[in-house]
Amino acid sequence: MNTNPHEFRGTTETQQITLRGPAELADALPFMLGFHPTDSVVLVALHGELGRFGGRVRLGIPRAAKEWPSTAEHLAECLVDGCVRSGTRPDGIVVFVCQDPAPGETGRHVMERLRPFAQRLRTACGALDIPVYEALCISDGLYFSYCCPDTRCCPPDGTPLALTGTSVMAASAAYAGIQVRGTLREMEARLTPKAPSAEEERQRRALDKAAAQIVPRIFDGPPGSGRAEVRETTLRLAREILRRFDPDPDPDPDPDPEPAGAGADGTRRTAVPTRERGTGTAEQDAADDATIDADEAAALILGLQDRETRDQAAEWMEGWEGTTALRLWRALARRCVEPFGEHAAAPLTLAGWVAWSTGDEPAARVALGLALDADPEYVFARLLHQACNEGLDPESLRSCLRQERGSRTAAAETPDNSCPVVLQGARPAADRGSRPVKSVKSPRKGTRPAGTRPGNGSPQRVRGAAARQGGQRGGQRETRSGR
Repeated sequence: MNTNPHEFRGTTETQQITLRGPAELADALPFMLGFHPTDSVVLVALHGELGRFGGRVRLGIPRAAKEWPSTAEHLAECLVDGCVRSGTRPDGIVVFVCQDPAPGETGRHVMERLRPFAQRLRTACGALDIPVYEALCISDGLYFSYCCPDTRCCPPDGTPLALTGTSVMAASAAYAGIQVRGTLREMEARLTPKAPSAEEERQRRALDKAAAQIVPRIFDGPPGSGRAEVRETTLRLAREILRRFDPDPDPDPDPDPEPAGAGADGTRRTAVPTRERGTGTAEQDAADDATIDADEAAALILGLQDRETRDQAAEWMEGWEGTTALRLWRALARRCVEPFGEHAAAPLTLAGWVAWSTGDEPAARVALGLALDADPEYVFARLLHQACNEGLDPESLRSCLRQERGSRTAAAETPDNSCPVVLQGARPAADRGSRPVKSVKSPRKGTRPAGTRPGNGSPQRVRGAAARQGGQRGGQRETRSGR
């Protein structure tokens, strides 16, 4: 089964656009999500007599048909519960199932194969007393309707999708600054290791070597001193690579920029880091990969498994630091080859955090979903994923990180200060439990040092941010199976 965690997105105030018929619904889907949802099922809530778009959920289509009933029930419940938490129960739902044909298949074959799943989704929504107004299958550049019996408007062989950029939705999205980044598969490819090659074997050997060197340094010597040395070394190396990515950064980046998610007219916008606009993503990723050698990537990946190191790295979240740090976290995620795939949770979570912090919510949800694929128990990723999907403002967490960075800088300048600054909602490090490591004798298995599992530092900040925006919200279920 595709294990991408589901996504929920609440309503936002946007320009009114009227969509008429299945063709315009199919064309609007990528603009609602920010990407083309390959191999996904998407449910969109409708509100009021006019069918205003509301919350939405997305999940990878389960490969096993036996999982379809439970997945359909979970998705319907998740969408309705999320809308209720936002204040309004949906009056209707639109269902999309999107999948490319397998070799030898056509779009119609895909539509027929997924028909039982679409029917399960319709009955699951009906069981909650919410009708499905339309259910569409999108495959091979065509859309098919599971609800419309009129072959004049919805022929059985499918209807071609509108040409890119020619619809009213495309024009309105361009005016609002909404960007479609390509397919979900393309976005995930920027965050996952490439096909097996000599480079992969070289990176695997470097990770083995780094694990054998870094883990003993954390455990040997006086308590805490080894870990502190590793943390300092990791952050110093990361800063050096940020300078390689951009040796001439902005001289005076705005420390408190206008939130990227809102324009001057109040319209919700999706921001793209300035230095990435107009740059080919494949070319940029290849250049970033060439900038970091295998040993450096391995040292950073192992070092980021420490929670406090990761939390300090999360402070690079805006301006020049945010733009270059996002490139670094992507590059490190691409280096997490097997059997170190679980270690990708740390750089993927950092990539998701920076993307969310800079207003790129679609990219944030993709990165955080992959982080939860790598490690479903990674608490920081789960809380960020929930906060992003529920539409919380990242500024609360940004403010906490700025304060913590300033407090640490002030403490370093006054070493005789015996009264440490403790942020509201945070606990002393001694109270933050961590999961012990079972063994450090087999680095080939991707062992993490003790205390390096996602602990309880950043989650307190996220919970505190949520509380300050109106109280703790009920969390949605986030499981690999979607159940």
